[in-house]
Amino acid sequence: MELTPKQIVNELDRYIIGQSDAKKAVAIALRNRYRRSKLADEIRQEITPKNIIMKGPTGVGKTEIARRLAKLVKAPFIKVEATKFTEVGYVGRDVESMIRDLVEVAIRLVKDEKIAEVKPKAVNTAEAKIVKALLPIRKKAEPETPDAILLEELVKDLRDGKLDKIHVELEFDEPPKQLQIGGFGAPGITTNVADIMSNFMPKKRIKRRMTVAEAYKISVEEAAERLIDLDSINAEGLTRAEQDGIVFIDEMDKIASKGKSGSGPDVSREGVQRDILPIVEGCTVSTKYGNIKTDYILFIAAGAFHITNINDLIPELQGRFPIIVDLLSLTEHDFFKILKEPDNALILQYAALLGVDFVDLKFTEEAIAEIARIAFLENSTNENIGARRLHSVMEMLLEDISFTACGGHDMIELVVDKDYVDIHLAKTLKSFDLVKYIL
Repeated sequence: MELTPKQIVNELDRYIIGQSDAKKAVAIALRNRYRRSKLADEIRQEITPKNIIMKGPTGVGKTEIARRLAKLVKAPFIKVEATKFTEVGYVGRDVESMIRDLVEVAIRLVKDEKIAEVKPKAVNTAEAKIVKALLPIRKKAEPETPDAILLEELVKDLRDGKLDKIHVELEFDEPPKQLQIGGFGAPGITTNVADIMSNFMPKKRIKRRMTVAEAYKISVEEAAERLIDLDSINAEGLTRAEQDGIVFIDEMDKIASKGKSGSGPDVSREGVQRDILPIVEGCTVSTKYGNIKTDYILFIAAGAFHITNINDLIPELQGRFPIIVDLLSLTEHDFFKILKEPDNALILQYAALLGVDFVDLKFTEEAIAEIARIAFLENSTNENIGARRLHSVMEMLLEDISFTACGGHDMIELVVDKDYVDIHLAKTLKSFDLVKYIL
């Protein structure tokens, strides 16, 4: 990936409003990975990622920044919650499970890429299989037509979707059965019985009757599976997780401890921190695909840190997150920009949804400003949930439209203006007036 830090920030700006400090920090971290990949082996082995802690209230973009960053470079990415590692007492849940999950994500990512490469061949194989099964049916209807011509016609009809609803009976590999290994309190390992037995016996074939559309999808997947090398995919996935993986640890503030007592939740939280430490510090984790070193995985931690402080984490763990960035609370102006500027802006999402039912939804500038104002006031007088408040406000605002829209043949234009917002959010506005008198 050869994007410069400025280009990375520009890409993040397409989806996330504000938080320039956090964007710069992750952009530099990402660019440093590219720089490291160009170095000689001796020095490259010495350079590890500079992990990041994002400090800020909920709903301001912490998770979205990390997720978009990973998507931008097609890096393996998982999000875990630090509080999940407190479920079984002092030592918490098996922290190594986050790395195993990352490996699974990486292998799935590589597999999807390899399948996309062989898909044209897989499509040809699937088409040949289906038209061969349909040929006897077409032959009965057109006995005088040569088979070669009938096959050409069937392929064309298949590609045009004219055969989708016809039922056909074909042989497929029997779907693998899932086996759960692990007991109470253990993280558990899910594997396929078919994977275990594949070395001893061939896959069982079963006949299944389904529509052509369903058979085509399964046939393409099955043909693609046979064209790829799973061993090389597993090896590449393991390497990609090790070199390019990103682990986002949310709610890090919930395991910070202000207490110094010898028992109770503070000790439990400190125990979780000490379990996470070797993973972040660099260790070797065993997975069913082989061992993986965590030294070069980028860890991004996040938390509100309202009650606790980053300094309340154990010093060793603090030292493994040298970069700390503060994310700011969202302002009314931020809400206005979030509603209309990003590529995935909320008003664009709702317009697209209602467009399915032939409603051409539009918003005036005044309406957008009023929605932003109400969302900001809601956060000020109730729990501050950041940009997530916009979702609840938009749902309330468009509830009647979403309920009555039922499709049709003619597009209906509907303009949401400030008066519409005031009428449909009247209860919310009234509650703000009452709060003023109470205060």
